Amino acid sequence: MTTTLTTHSESETAAAGRELAATLAPETAVLLFGDLGAGKTAFVRGLAEGLGANPSDVSSPTFTLIQEYRGGRLPLLHVDLYRLDDSREIDDLGLEELGSGGVVAIEWAEKLPRPIPGSVAVRIEHGDGDTRRITVERN
Repeated sequence: MTTTLTTHSESETAAAGRELAATLAPETAVLLFGDLGAGKTAFVRGLAEGLGANPSDVSSPTFTLIQEYRGGRLPLLHVDLYRLDDSREIDDLGLEELGSGGVVAIEWAEKLPRPIPGSVAVRIEHGDGDTRRITVERN
């Protein structure tokens, strides 16, 4: 099933993440695709809030690779693959094991060496100004 929506601000993009969070089960991977500045981290802020974690704790994990947010109905692991170019490095992260019992949101998911079964793909595209087109596809 595919859903497409348009947001006009960062807060609307976060709201889209909040809405998706309400539908997520444990051990779901949310694969985020989009250019730099597209709004992937804003979307994850919404996911965190929708899962019951503090959205103000969410920042881009570009340099730490993985951040974990707890305190809600499910833990959220936020992964950023931007700096990784070798599929072995990505495999070494053990993403399948990390997501046990929680939700894993993966920015730059196009770098994954193979698909993750049962994942939700979120594509965020720039529009004019703060407008974003968000496509959510459940695999």
